[in-house]
Amino acid sequence: MTTLVGFPDRPVRVNAELDAPLSRWLWLVKWILVIPHYVVLFLLWIAFAVVSVIAFFSILFTERYPRTLFDFNLGVLRWSWRVAYYSYGALATDRYPPFSLRAEPDYPARLDIAYPERLSRGLVLVKWWLLAVPHLIVVGFFLGGYHLGWWSGGLVALLTVIAGVTMAFTEKYPKDLFDLILGLNRWVLRVAAYVALMTDSYPPFRLDLGGTEPADAEELS
Repeated sequence: MTTLVGFPDRPVRVNAELDAPLSRWLWLVKWILVIPHYVVLFLLWIAFAVVSVIAFFSILFTERYPRTLFDFNLGVLRWSWRVAYYSYGALATDRYPPFSLRAEPDYPARLDIAYPERLSRGLVLVKWWLLAVPHLIVVGFFLGGYHLGWWSGGLVALLTVIAGVTMAFTEKYPKDLFDLILGLNRWVLRVAAYVALMTDSYPPFRLDLGGTEPADAEELS
């Protein structure tokens, strides 16, 4: 079981390391390289939705998210995060993501969500749609609500493309830009865990920058 000793209010942890060196041009073809992952993830996200519905009724009647179902949905989120980190959610590694639902601690992008022993029956009725609305508006801007002329992608994709162009000309990934992109992705993943009923802890309206989760940074200090 995943436990967050000393940080019970921070059940979602997103950590990542910026790989170096990175290819100057590989990012231009990563959309092709990740097609096999997109095909598998399409099917996994259908299963994710079905599992979430089952978990909804389980929480409503028993206050518990079945551990097997929780681990599966966590695996889908981990897989998705690794693919995003490799491709146009960050472009911060050239290590091809594994086809795996496991934690994969050696991969530079990691996600952990503490398993909840009990979840609120009342919150399960409203948190995934009503309570999450303010965050969903923000996340929509991050992932697909930014428009600039011909550009119709989200802020994360825009910043990631800027990082790719910068690497092409300078061979360096700007550290400040990496920190910002990780902060935006961390916000998205926290909201995803909340909407998926995997935690009752309301996501903070806070942009925690950098590759290291603040909780982990405090533990190391």
